[in-house]
Amino acid sequence: MRAPSRLFAGSRLLPALAVLLTASAAVAADAPRGFTAQDLVSLTRVSGPALSPDGSRLVWTQRETDLAANKGRTDLWSLDLAKVGAAPLRLTRNDASDSDAAFAPDGRSVYFLSTRSGSSQVWRLSFSGGEAVQVTALPLDVGTFRVSPKGDRLALTLDIPRTCLSDSAPVDCAVTAQGKHALGSARTYDSLLVRHWDTWADGTRSVLFSQALDAQGTANGKPVALSAPLDGDVPSKPTGGNEEYAFSADGSTVAFQIRVAGREEAWSTNFDLYQVAASGGTPRNLTGSNPAWDGQPVFSPDGKTLAYVAMTRPGFEADRFALKLLDLGTGVVRELAADWDRSVSGLAWTADSAALIVNGDDVGQHPLVRIDARSGARIRLTGEGATTQFVVGKDFIVTTLQSLTAPADFYRVALPGKKDKAAPAVPQRLTNVNATRLTDVRFGKAEQFSFAGANGETVYGYVMQPWNAEPGRKYPIAFIVHGGPQSSFANNWSYRWNPQIYAGAGYAAVFIDFHGSPGYGQAFTDSISQDWGGKPLQDLQLGLDAATKRFAWLDGERACALGASYGGFMMNWIAGNWPDRFKCIVNHAGIFDTRSMYYTTEELWFTEWENGGPYFTNPAKHEQFNPANFLNQWRTPMLVIHGEKDFRVPYSQGLAAFTALQRRGIDSRLVMYPDENHWILKPANSLQWHAEVLDWLKKHL
Repeated sequence: MRAPSRLFAGSRLLPALAVLLTASAAVAADAPRGFTAQDLVSLTRVSGPALSPDGSRLVWTQRETDLAANKGRTDLWSLDLAKVGAAPLRLTRNDASDSDAAFAPDGRSVYFLSTRSGSSQVWRLSFSGGEAVQVTALPLDVGTFRVSPKGDRLALTLDIPRTCLSDSAPVDCAVTAQGKHALGSARTYDSLLVRHWDTWADGTRSVLFSQALDAQGTANGKPVALSAPLDGDVPSKPTGGNEEYAFSADGSTVAFQIRVAGREEAWSTNFDLYQVAASGGTPRNLTGSNPAWDGQPVFSPDGKTLAYVAMTRPGFEADRFALKLLDLGTGVVRELAADWDRSVSGLAWTADSAALIVNGDDVGQHPLVRIDARSGARIRLTGEGATTQFVVGKDFIVTTLQSLTAPADFYRVALPGKKDKAAPAVPQRLTNVNATRLTDVRFGKAEQFSFAGANGETVYGYVMQPWNAEPGRKYPIAFIVHGGPQSSFANNWSYRWNPQIYAGAGYAAVFIDFHGSPGYGQAFTDSISQDWGGKPLQDLQLGLDAATKRFAWLDGERACALGASYGGFMMNWIAGNWPDRFKCIVNHAGIFDTRSMYYTTEELWFTEWENGGPYFTNPAKHEQFNPANFLNQWRTPMLVIHGEKDFRVPYSQGLAAFTALQRRGIDSRLVMYPDENHWILKPANSLQWHAEVLDWLKKHL
């Protein structure tokens, strides 16, 4: 830090200068501006809503970014829903992270996960006052948990060595195993998956346990294994949570989803639902007749029915998740709302067991929908925007709601009556956690449009103006291609690929829900499989052409294409099959060579389904859309970005693309993150990522 200038030392100019600087800062703070990457990584994030049994209190997890520590921190916050105009209150304030709140059945306290003891354990905070008390004191980290309806037991998950799954005391066995050290540093395996997402297999499984609680709400006795000796993870890795298991209405049993491994784990999507006594016993398979994916069990409050989601095609992770109801008395299974051609994302029962609340993609939105449990009749409860997590009370729902122009906040949505056939009133906003931070930010306006895509079918997309767009001006385009490929940017908020970053930097953004995107019927979603470079590329070409013709403020002569994962594949595909359209390309974690991709990725079911089987049985299909086969057409400048811990699309794919670019003498740059996986998550890395991307666009546009 430099010493202050001697020119003003002791001068009477200092007070006047201070006033001037203060006034200038105030003006600058009030002046409207665009959204930036700094804003994005600094935003407060809300998640994990929990509603008290009487519906009077909401508790949630709130994340703040600690830029100095280069990570996020979480605490619990609360809102009194019975008091009009009540302000959110912070419940916990600890250097450790507190998250995943769950109310005690009497509503007088809340359980949560915390690392404040040095490991992840369950804690409890009473609303009558006092400090939080530790509930579990296990020698292993608690991954997830649930509280039983009677408050007498926890269901929780722990990582246990596979060698301990059949042990009578698996936790003790796990502790003993921790103290043993291998002679060398080698990892040894006899079957796949040897690595997953960003972690090498360490010989452990996430196992579901239950542990009794005493009258004071403290864990009592040793935890009892519920999912062992089944050889699978509960919850599933890498991103599964406690939505994958549930207590029955009376708390006597637990249902959970699990994929029993075997040697087929790397190419199997056969998750089944099991039920077991909460006190322990032999799990019973409830869905063994379905060789595809069954998951997310939810018991009805009256204890008569188990709702869950199910796919029908083995090996396909993007099949339609249909809503199923299992009559617990008769064992009969029926599909609810079979005529609704949408895939269910989340689900919960209403308090009277008369209906289910679900959400899912629907024509560029992600709404809440009420489905009558008898007839399957549906009422859409929210309009534009995306609901993600939600909890259902007696008369209302609390949900997160977000859009292309607003990060997530909590809203109250009234539940319609049994005879109502229309949606209730507009959702009522409950929180505005980023109001102060975004006071001077002006977001770019977004608009959905449609056009005739491949095969003449209707395809949807979005355009977004720069934050300071002026009539009569044209703006260069950031043409963003989503990953998945069975996913959608849609009217949603993102912390990785957010078009507002480009709008804030003065660019227009265009993004297309090409063939393969969900929310437009399962046939539309299916249509990308074995056709990665066909209809989707046509949709992108036709969509960009339609957008530039319809919106005069788009400068079609100045456009850069950007994408990650499948979107990164499309960047490599565009480089060889649409090479003269863009001034530049940004390729994040893109597949470069489909042959090496097949033999080095971890989830083989994905690449096998998308390419009609293993590479060694159907090499022609894998090679049909292999970007490496079209290098003679590459000439567009390309920025290549990859994470070294990416096991989904191994970093060698990005390195190979950069090698090809350099060898052909094409303007290119490689940005490699040694500490990131398929996603760039650390705040400092996110800032650097956005700086690299925006510099690339600025250089070429």
